[in-house]
Amino acid sequence: MTELRWGERTYVMGIVNVTPDSFSGDGIATDDRSEAEIVAAAVEQARGFVEAGAQLLDVGGESSRPAQFYGEHPLVSAEEEAARAIPVVAALVADFGDRAGVSIDTTKGSVARDALAAGATIVNDVWSGQHDSETLTAAAEAGAHLVVMHNREVAEYPTGVFDEVVSWLRARVDEAVAAGVQSDRLIVDPGIGFGKTPAHSIEMLHRLEEFKEAMGGLPLLVGTSRKRVIGELLGGAPPDQRLEGTAASMALAIGAGADIVRVHDVEAIMKTVRVSDGIVRWRP
Repeated sequence: MTELRWGERTYVMGIVNVTPDSFSGDGIATDDRSEAEIVAAAVEQARGFVEAGAQLLDVGGESSRPAQFYGEHPLVSAEEEAARAIPVVAALVADFGDRAGVSIDTTKGSVARDALAAGATIVNDVWSGQHDSETLTAAAEAGAHLVVMHNREVAEYPTGVFDEVVSWLRARVDEAVAAGVQSDRLIVDPGIGFGKTPAHSIEMLHRLEEFKEAMGGLPLLVGTSRKRVIGELLGGAPPDQRLEGTAASMALAIGAGADIVRVHDVEAIMKTVRVSDGIVRWRP
């Protein structure tokens, strides 16, 4: 995997959910599959992503769907999460490491360390070290990229969602740097759908360019794929009918400065990205 070069293109991050209970219905770690079968399914999914053009593969062993909107789900121990995710990370690095970077989607420091040892180069923590600061330390010690994402348990913003998200994420960036993460390894994510109502998410998407500027121009990751806000805008469409809405949101996000888009439907969204990049990143 070559070094990420911000500003030249939009990177597409394909989602590999090694879980039995993803909100989007694509979890591959079902109870009827052995570890070998789960790894094989993940490799096959990732192969399709890479062949379609994805440059990043994001592996997660625990569902991160917000409890406020999707209900509580069973907690997964670090041991169980690692057992699901690390064999997949190792397999994806072995098979695609020369063409795509592998990311670990986890809030647990021990899982992050194991994934980095297996060849992952990005830690994607949806709680930005607030559940376990060792994710920050693990990324720092490995010289890995770290995604810090805004999140909260309840979607309430007394002083306004935009200002609170920016303030919260600036504090997380400072904590990551204090933990030793290099500033040029940081990536910020406004956390669309996480601790936010659809109205909150729409405001953040509408103000993405302003958000990126407020975050000092740090590389921006945006994930809207199949999310509730897309369903709401489409009149209640279920996750499997949100592709066109996802594509529209991704095109607009790229126009506002997104550097990475995190998606389920890589082949389809890749076409959106290529056209968007061709227009947004055009130079005479």
